[in-house]
Amino acid sequence: MKKAIVYSSTGCPYCEKIKNDLKNWGIEYEERNVTENPDYFNDLHEKGMFSTPVTFIDGEAFIGYRPNKMKAYLGVEETATPKKNDPNQDTDEIFSVLSDDMFKEVYDLAIIGSGPAGASAAVYAARGRMKTIVLDKAPGAGALAITHKIANYPGVNEEVTGLELVDRIRRQAKGFGATFVRTSVLSTNLKDDIKELKTPEGVIKAKTVFIAVGARGTNKKLKGEEEFTGRGVSYCSTCDGAFFQDRVVGVSGDNEEALTEAIALAKFAKQVYFFIPTKKLQGEADIKAVEGYNNIEVLWQHRVREVVGTDKFEGVLVQKPDGEQVTYELDGVFFYMAGNKPNTEFLGDEIKRDADGYIEVDEFLKTNIDGVFAGGDARRTPVKQAVVAAADGAIVAMGADAYVNNRNKLLPQYS
Repeated sequence: MKKAIVYSSTGCPYCEKIKNDLKNWGIEYEERNVTENPDYFNDLHEKGMFSTPVTFIDGEAFIGYRPNKMKAYLGVEETATPKKNDPNQDTDEIFSVLSDDMFKEVYDLAIIGSGPAGASAAVYAARGRMKTIVLDKAPGAGALAITHKIANYPGVNEEVTGLELVDRIRRQAKGFGATFVRTSVLSTNLKDDIKELKTPEGVIKAKTVFIAVGARGTNKKLKGEEEFTGRGVSYCSTCDGAFFQDRVVGVSGDNEEALTEAIALAKFAKQVYFFIPTKKLQGEADIKAVEGYNNIEVLWQHRVREVVGTDKFEGVLVQKPDGEQVTYELDGVFFYMAGNKPNTEFLGDEIKRDADGYIEVDEFLKTNIDGVFAGGDARRTPVKQAVVAAADGAIVAMGADAYVNNRNKLLPQYS
């Protein structure tokens, strides 16, 4: 009989899910809680893994919650049926496919993207009795969804994964009547009173539109980046910085976000290499901000070309200004490059955007087209945090409600 070792952490819902799955499959397991035992925490570090759960079966590692891969490996055909209203049900149970009835409907609000901004807008809009539809091509791939640990979201005392947090908001919105569908928006026609969103299956029509696409959609992966995501490659210091206490990390980027994250990581890591591929930072970012941080080394015109590792993450291959390529041995690397630009190309020239693709909005998150709003990572925000994106969603939903009902002022929801 196969036996498993599960590396878990306190407050991790997916750790509980995988343990329940193993029980249902009749697989014995040994649990190693990295929160309670620093030795287990160090075990994962030594293996080049920086998230939980991690399940070992006969030496084979399954990082994160991967029930289908584990079932295939174990030869398991069925799992227990999830309980109704179980807060840990899969994302697939929230999303449906587009149907002919949806193409006949004219929605009050159509939301592109189901991250914290889009999902929060759906909560407010659906609760305000607006006919609401949310479209997302990859609900489990957003910046928040791939974050393995959230501990600072207001009102959520326990540590949760990013996917668990955003799915809680989605379930809340669905409970109020919002419809969630998995599809891509290929192009738009937004200038008319009835807006049109073209999908591969057909055209969705709506009176208002909220563009809440994430900031990782255009990410062109480096060699090795996908393989070591969660095992050394990260995109959020707030989420993963603590995993690199007293370790050596790299930050790759040329924008204000990269600068801010390098400083944030310097509070944990003993050494931060700041790889800047250009001669200067973009926008208003000022490199003087790192002055006083003796553990940050700024490396101008150093472009990360590859993520290096065999069985575990080992570092990055970097091209220096003279063209020479050298390997930096690191414990982790954080990317804030082009992949963190919003995926707004599908909008064409209808919506005003800046040079990086961020949508230009006013204080009420209105775009240059009446009835069209943008928020979350689709616009430039002071900081990229889930709570900021969620606030955007609330503002947009109330703005869309005012637009549909021809009111000059927003109508807050107090209770």
